[in-house]
Amino acid sequence: MLFPNVATTHGITVRVAVSYLAEQSDPSINRWFWSYHVRIENGGGRSIQLLSRSWTITDGRGAVHEVQGEGVVGEMPLIAPDGSFDYVSGCPLDTPIGSMSGSYRMVDEDGGTFDVEIPKFALLAPTN
Repeated sequence: MLFPNVATTHGITVRVAVSYLAEQSDPSINRWFWSYHVRIENGGGRSIQLLSRSWTITDGRGAVHEVQGEGVVGEMPLIAPDGSFDYVSGCPLDTPIGSMSGSYRMVDEDGGTFDVEIPKFALLAPTN
């Protein structure tokens, strides 16, 4: 399955696929790096716009880092009914395992705002 992590809120489906990037990781200095590919699918009957994101990143020691900001990858995409938006971003950790979860703040055509769940997904470095 291309996107194993899936959550649907208010007819909006968020799918996430994760890849460990060995070429950007250096375990000898406690640096592990993953990319994640997100697809946001609008299954509702109205256009929506992504306003902001809120992430909870947890490392292998249980330390939690909250990240909030406008848009994603410098964009605040408008997603038509039955449309989708894809983007790729990355996450470094100083442990070989962790997890991410969060939410997007959306606004619909009528100006109503609502939150959409980002499914929790694991960050796991391969073991040799």
